[in-house]
Amino acid sequence: MVRAVFLLLLALPAAAAEPTRHEWAVEGAKREGLVALPAKPKGAPVVFAFHGHGGSMRNAARTFDVAKHWPDAIAVYLQGLPTPGRLTDPEGKKAGWQHSPGDQSDRDLKFFDAVLAWLKKEHQIDEKRIYSTGHSNGGGFTYLLWAKRGDAFAAVAPSAAAGASRLQKDLKPLPVMHLAGEKDDLVKFDWQKASIDAIKKVNGCKEAKGEPWEKKGTIYRSKDGPPVVAFVHSGTHAFPSDGAAVIAKFFQQHAKK
Repeated sequence: MVRAVFLLLLALPAAAAEPTRHEWAVEGAKREGLVALPAKPKGAPVVFAFHGHGGSMRNAARTFDVAKHWPDAIAVYLQGLPTPGRLTDPEGKKAGWQHSPGDQSDRDLKFFDAVLAWLKKEHQIDEKRIYSTGHSNGGGFTYLLWAKRGDAFAAVAPSAAAGASRLQKDLKPLPVMHLAGEKDDLVKFDWQKASIDAIKKVNGCKEAKGEPWEKKGTIYRSKDGPPVVAFVHSGTHAFPSDGAAVIAKFFQQHAKK
């Protein structure tokens, strides 16, 4: 009996480690983040997950919980700095991410660059499977990363965010899932719908209705490009309870060729 239990335990996948805090020096500034490593980090995929305005790296770790939904992946939860918000916090007292190219001397794009370089050096990651997601301001930053660092990613999944329309000229076709709440009272649903329409044009998705994807998603396919999934839920600005699971599933379906 004891031997049987021992063999069963050996057959179970190794649990991912708890996220650990790391620091990086970026142009003289101390930046920090949490990194959760799988049992075998070498050659692993990487998921960056960004908190919203006023949030934290710990919020992001709880919200996206990559280790639970994709235990083979490296999860990276970075910490933003005080940033003026476009919809709230105009004085910039709360943590967030740059909105546009050139904001704050591109400090957050440079932060991403530094962490990605560190991951490549320390863990020899799978460079064909690098992903970004984020909620609200973190979702907007994911759109900015797609626009300015798009060649790094296999897919992205912004949530409760807008920005694709104004960045459209800099976007190259990429698998995208956008999560949106129909009752979002902060980032209006119409704004998010405009972003979804913009990325459908970028990816060449011409079909009007699309096809069901999971319970709440609609996938729009492209004849020559990658798909777009619109994951529309009935909620507000809050991140949906099933959001982390569907993001992980979407990411696992896409790798760079």
